[in-house]
Amino acid sequence: MIRRQASALLVQMSKGFPVVALTGPRQSGKTTLARQAFPDKPYFSLEDPEIRQRLAADPRQFFAILPDGAVLDEVQRCPEVFSYLQGVVDERERMGEFVITGSQQFGLLDNITQSLAGRVGLLQLLPLSLAELTATGMNARTLEQTVWMGGYPALFDQRRQLEQPAQWLSAYASTYVERDVRQVLEVSKLSLFQRFVLMCAARTGQLLNLSALAADCGISHTTARSWMTVLEASYVVYLLQPYHQNFGKRLVKMPKLYFLDTGLLCHLLRIDSPQTLATHALRGAIFEAWVVSETLKHRFNQALPADIYFWRDNHGVEVDLVFEHAGKLHAVEIKSGATFTTDWVPACQRWQRYAGAVAADPVLVYGGQDSYSVQGVQVRAWHTLGT
Repeated sequence: MIRRQASALLVQMSKGFPVVALTGPRQSGKTTLARQAFPDKPYFSLEDPEIRQRLAADPRQFFAILPDGAVLDEVQRCPEVFSYLQGVVDERERMGEFVITGSQQFGLLDNITQSLAGRVGLLQLLPLSLAELTATGMNARTLEQTVWMGGYPALFDQRRQLEQPAQWLSAYASTYVERDVRQVLEVSKLSLFQRFVLMCAARTGQLLNLSALAADCGISHTTARSWMTVLEASYVVYLLQPYHQNFGKRLVKMPKLYFLDTGLLCHLLRIDSPQTLATHALRGAIFEAWVVSETLKHRFNQALPADIYFWRDNHGVEVDLVFEHAGKLHAVEIKSGATFTTDWVPACQRWQRYAGAVAADPVLVYGGQDSYSVQGVQVRAWHTLGT
């Protein structure tokens, strides 16, 4: 059993809020985490039509038989639950009674904002991080194996007899990604949406030009924006926003597009093995997506907001990741190469000159095995993200 880093935090949050909400992509482990953290609470999945019918028919009776609360799974399937839940927790005035989970981010957050504001602690759970796999001894893999496999917990379940992750990922893409989007947007032409997702995968790590993406897919700009919003809300993709400070330079204002799980990304790109990934044209962009995802997992597992950015001026000077911490501006460069080269250092030094006194020593994450410091740049091997 893989212990999630967010487990202790989830229990801690339950001591300060009547309701704790877990959100994230489907199959990221939300249900397992909730049931492991609160084994004594009764569990109800609102994906079950019978449970939804019972709740809708007599909500007062439903909650009356739950004097100590419950785990309510996939609550976005029954939006009316939020109003009743508000009344219950306000009447009882006890902490940690209910744990709710949901996969559709904006559906969950809209209802929380309207009905449970101030009553709920929110935790975002992404698939397994390298640190979580390292803690359970499941990280004895090469960089290519790690990135190609991704982090969905089902792929590391020893009870499953999967010959290839592609079997599960193919079912995931059709069962969850496509179904969820069709439920929300009522997509009439599934083939167009499938093409849209594949086009997004091919653009990972690039600036997002929605107009060009829409034209390539044969859809309107409005449709492309709507579909992208749902992919982002479902934690399939992440739009990394540009850092606002320009340091006297003209900035690029478009976000960069990343997939949050590189296993799913490789599947969509038809990368059928770690060996294929090692020589693939998008290897660098996929590794960059993996580092961005690992960074988000680290922050979300501490209940921190994302608050990560990239920086690029109109002359092409770029920093892959930028974030603020302890009054300093931290920059991270990402290189997939396994051999460190001093040619990577000047870009980091140039960033330091732009940022000035607020700049911390830059970090360079690369695909090699050794970590050290070079000319004020902290060089970190990829596997150290798991420590």
